[in-house]
Amino acid sequence: MNRKLIRPNFSEYKEKMSRESSKRKLHPSYETFAENYYYLKQMNKKTLMAVVMLDGETIEGCIEWYDKNCLKLNRDNDPNLLIYKKCIKYLYKLDDGKETKKGKRPQKPTSKTKK
Repeated sequence: MNRKLIRPNFSEYKEKMSRESSKRKLHPSYETFAENYYYLKQMNKKTLMAVVMLDGETIEGCIEWYDKNCLKLNRDNDPNLLIYKKCIKYLYKLDDGKETKKGKRPQKPTSKTKK
């Protein structure tokens, strides 16, 4: 008796498995590029910025360029500065005439009235 060996074709199953594995969700990126967008926007508009350092010192100027680790700040009457980002506490836009030279923001009036 001659028996014929029947083997199933596994190539169909392999293709199906590879398609399912490629449909897996990828982890979200940790990089949102929001910081890059903000810096580019301020650079293009040449917005006057206030940079508050970790020790509380406030430096005013326009951002000329930035990279992963530092910012270059252009100042009118003072030398330009290269500031490491790890030394920055926060930064904010200076409004025309609304900010004081010391970097303190004026209190905004509240719209709530006491009865």
